[in-house]
Amino acid sequence: MINKIVVALATILVFCTLTHAADRPNVILVMTDDQGYGDFGITGNTLLDTPHFDAMASRSASMSTFYVNPVCSPTRASLMTGRYHLRTRCIDTWLGRSMMDTEEVTIAEILKDAGYATGVFGKWHMGDSYPMRPTDQGFDEALVHRGGGLAQPADHPENEKRYTDAWLFHNGDPIKTKGYCTDVYFDATMKYIKKQKKAKQPFFAYIATNAPHNPLHDVPEELYQKYLQRELESINVPPLTGEKAKENRDKVARIFAMIENIDQNMGRLFSFLDDQQLTEDTLVIYMNDNGPYTMRYVGPFRGKKTQVLEGGVRSPLWLHWPSKFKAGTTRDHLTANIDIMPTILDVCNVPVPKDLKLDGRSFLPVLENVDAEWANRTIVMQSHRGNEATRYNNFMIRDKRWKLVHPNGFYQPSFKGDPKLELYDLKNDPGETNNLIDSQLFVATALKAKYDAWFDDVSSTRDNNYAPPLIHAGTPHENPTALTRQDWYGPSWAPNEKDGYWNTHFPEENTYDITVHLYPQKQAGNITLKIAHATYTRFIPKEAKKITINNVQIPSGTHKIVGDVLHGKTTTNPYQLELLRK
Repeated sequence: MINKIVVALATILVFCTLTHAADRPNVILVMTDDQGYGDFGITGNTLLDTPHFDAMASRSASMSTFYVNPVCSPTRASLMTGRYHLRTRCIDTWLGRSMMDTEEVTIAEILKDAGYATGVFGKWHMGDSYPMRPTDQGFDEALVHRGGGLAQPADHPENEKRYTDAWLFHNGDPIKTKGYCTDVYFDATMKYIKKQKKAKQPFFAYIATNAPHNPLHDVPEELYQKYLQRELESINVPPLTGEKAKENRDKVARIFAMIENIDQNMGRLFSFLDDQQLTEDTLVIYMNDNGPYTMRYVGPFRGKKTQVLEGGVRSPLWLHWPSKFKAGTTRDHLTANIDIMPTILDVCNVPVPKDLKLDGRSFLPVLENVDAEWANRTIVMQSHRGNEATRYNNFMIRDKRWKLVHPNGFYQPSFKGDPKLELYDLKNDPGETNNLIDSQLFVATALKAKYDAWFDDVSSTRDNNYAPPLIHAGTPHENPTALTRQDWYGPSWAPNEKDGYWNTHFPEENTYDITVHLYPQKQAGNITLKIAHATYTRFIPKEAKKITINNVQIPSGTHKIVGDVLHGKTTTNPYQLELLRK
């Protein structure tokens, strides 16, 4: 926490010299969830209608060689901090490993200290409880869902897996919303912008939709019916036939319905900025968080979400700022999610605090002048399951021309034997079809050495580098504290998993009422909670959705909380716990 205070004071002192309104443009950052590089008309998709995205791209400057991580939380951690996610302890997407260390300094914290209003709308996915919520990390306004998405195990217990009329959390408090979730996020953003305009305060608004992420049961119906009429079989790579083609067609129709709904909201956003006379003073940035989660069209590339092939880690990056960037400006400089934070700070004339070590760099100079100095660099992306990073596991490293990759897959925390490295000449082979590892051994060896140095560096960022952050319960900042399966340490999210627990820190001794939210069940049973060497057992009536254990005394310290729910011969786990400090 001391580091954050030092950074904040340094930011305020330096920023006090910046007084001209023109030096403080507004920024809107839009990032969709699992929308691939090929999910736009402008990138060659002839089966999907994205007129507003296409128009934005044509009016924007763009970075044509832009990288993200192959999965959600790692991209978000790098986006918010300007640092490789393996430095941040936010290393996976679930099971207690998608919480970001609170010592990390976010772009929202720096901009807020510099006088900006800061709002986030949609998906956070880096911690749902104190001290890791967006409102703990620099955002003064937050309308978000918990965990990785609606209809996932961090969902509000009453949401019933809805995307429409969903339960969300506004500045930490649950609220019932009206309308489709993506529409709600954009509506809330525009309301927030109006408020800042009236207050004459520059703003940073981060819109992170959970669409078109699965599940796909709740999508805009009219658009879904529209896409069912299209020949979507060819969008799959490779094309499918028979029943698989029919199933995939339905899935893609639902995905495309969600994407066109986002596109419609982008059109609404730009019309709103025009109406509010904010277009000239506002930078709007668009990017994806990773590749698509089905094997569908990804332009000239191959691959999908979770893969470190180009289709899993390449994203469009469009920057719309008509008073600053000439439409059609394109730069091919090697850039990545770690560069967004320093670039936005540069745009806003807010200096990077001197004591803050970033991995990213601002690409504003090369957007303004193609001949601006840009030192050669390498970019590394690595993501996989597990409690710590494993050398060579599902990684890529590339320079301006060459890419060394070990595409062994995301879902294993480690691999056996030596890595089967592949080398591609992306200048001449963007589709990664010709492995040159044998004929270009010198290039491969040099990139491997750079990767090894990178891995040693990020893995030694702090003591106990990959230890997960802790939820803090019983503080004045949050009451009750929710413990969800998103932050549960166990083998999976499955209700019948065993040996899982929540690791929670209690700064001081207190008495709690603990509400246990249950998975659906039709027969009576028993719940057993184990906390700090004490055991509490209660009867669960038939078809009960929750049960409360009152007056639980919990001492200070860090404790494992284990819950077992027994129905007949079946043992499951709680869906969520709520710890209400008395």
